[in-house]
Parts: sequence; C-alpha cells; structure tokens
Amino acid sequence: MDLNNLLILSAFLFCTGIYGVLARKNSVLVLMSIELMLNAVNINLIAFSAFKTAVAGQVFALFVITIAAAEVGVGLAIVLLIYRNLHSSDLDEVDEMKG
Repeated sequence: MDLNNLLILSAFLFCTGIYGVLARKNSVLVLMSIELMLNAVNINLIAFSAFKTAVAGQVFALFVITIAAAEVGVGLAIVLLIYRNLHSSDLDEVDEMKG
C-alpha cells in the first residue's frame, strides 16, 4: 500500500472516532470511539515508520496499544460504577452524581 492510502484510511478512522465521541450519549460507545481514534494513530505511526524504514514508530505504537488497554480497563470500571449507581450508562445523567 502507498503512504497516501494509509493516511487517508487513518484520517477517516480518526474522524469517525471524533464523530462517535461527540455524537454518542452511551458511555460504552464513547469508549469504542476513543479506541477507534487510538487505532487511527497507530496506523499513522506504523505507516510513517515503514516509510522512513525506522523501528521507532512501531515501538511507539506498541506503547499506545498498552495505554489503550489500560484505558479500556479503567473506563469500563468507571462505566460499571456509573451503571450500578444510576441503572443507566447515559452520559447526560452523570451530572446528577455531583455531590
């Protein structure tokens, strides 16, 4: 694949992720959109790494994958706590939890 094709794919995935974060009210779908954005960044890192024939981009992509896995664990724990307290995973109702 050409570098331009990978960058266009990455831009499409990133824009789809941004739309998902801004338009969705369900917290699980927002987390999935954030994962989509992180995967778009990984495609960029690996594409530029292959283009420059350097390994640094691929190593950095592995770190991003690790951080994404930690984000999923913490994010789902927060979603479960919100669901346990409110019986809904709607992000508009989270403001009611202010003390």
